Amino acid sequence: MDRDVVCISHTTGAGGEQVGRLVAERLGFLYADEEVIARAAERSGIDPEAVADEERRKSMFENLMEAMAYGGSVTGAPPVAGDDHSSESVRAFIREAIQEIADHGKAVIVAHAASYAVRAGERELRVLVTAPRDTRAKRVAQAEGLEELEAVRVLKRSDAGRVDYLKRFYGVGEELPIHYDLVVNTESLSHEQAAELVVRAAGRA
Repeated sequence: MDRDVVCISHTTGAGGEQVGRLVAERLGFLYADEEVIARAAERSGIDPEAVADEERRKSMFENLMEAMAYGGSVTGAPPVAGDDHSSESVRAFIREAIQEIADHGKAVIVAHAASYAVRAGERELRVLVTAPRDTRAKRVAQAEGLEELEAVRVLKRSDAGRVDYLKRFYGVGEELPIHYDLVVNTESLSHEQAAELVVRAAGRA
């Protein structure tokens, strides 16, 4: 059975976003990551205080999907403003939005915990894009103009934050390869090669 929802979880510096965009392009699917969803949520008029209200949340989801369909992922969109969008309530909204996008199908969802955010089923392909820390540190150092030691510290904080996020929001005590249908190590694979593996695993090559 072909998969029409591709969830890509990734570690910082592994190239998950780039792989996700290539997969979406090759499959002709919607590309959505946490930033894209947050920007679309801003366009749809999300009010953090309204997130807890079920009826108002349903309306926001409808507006969100419309914003996603009409330019939610366009580069140059206005940035998400303020600390409200990093609040727990808005984080919860984004997690629900990820499931909403998955329900519509034909989407590549890229986020640190995308594979945990959607319900298990035959439509979803769960992918982890990762690489050894030293490889990721070199990439982050080059991309951000950092010394490699500083890049290592950045990654340690990022990886620790990811572990905490998975534990707090999804009850994942230890992330394991068996949580995924496909684990891709980009240490020696190019983004294009990694994307091709994902496309094939989705049954659409």
